[in-house]
Amino acid sequence: MIKAEDIMAKEVITVSPDTEIVQAARILVEENINGVPVVDEEGKMVGILCQSDLIAQQKTIPLPSLFTLLDGFIPLTSMKKFEKNIQKIAALKVSDAMTVDPVAVSPDTGIGEIANLMVDKNFHSIPVIDEGKLVGIIGKEDILRTIM
Repeated sequence: MIKAEDIMAKEVITVSPDTEIVQAARILVEENINGVPVVDEEGKMVGILCQSDLIAQQKTIPLPSLFTLLDGFIPLTSMKKFEKNIQKIAALKVSDAMTVDPVAVSPDTGIGEIANLMVDKNFHSIPVIDEGKLVGIIGKEDILRTIM
């Protein structure tokens, strides 16, 4: 069985939580990648920043729906979700826009499970983690190469 460690890219482009959004966007465009793992000083992955996280900055602020009951306002949507949307729109640093606790696989995860994650969740790349440390990344192209 083909495993993640057999097809993953071992030299991974990363950013830190303190990287400026503009610099991270430049990396994604110049390197022609969909996402970049966010790692701390010890190499532990703390998040992932994808193009969709950056595109979210161009959204308009979605105002929560409210209704009144006995002169009180009751939100119909989660205020936590509303606050997260505001944070992403106003992000200046990667830590403000990244997805925390992203889906990752271990080096011994089978290619079938990785393919299922990519298709079912519409992921373009999946980080490979070993003992909390980022050791590689798998993109859709890596899966296609194994087919060829």
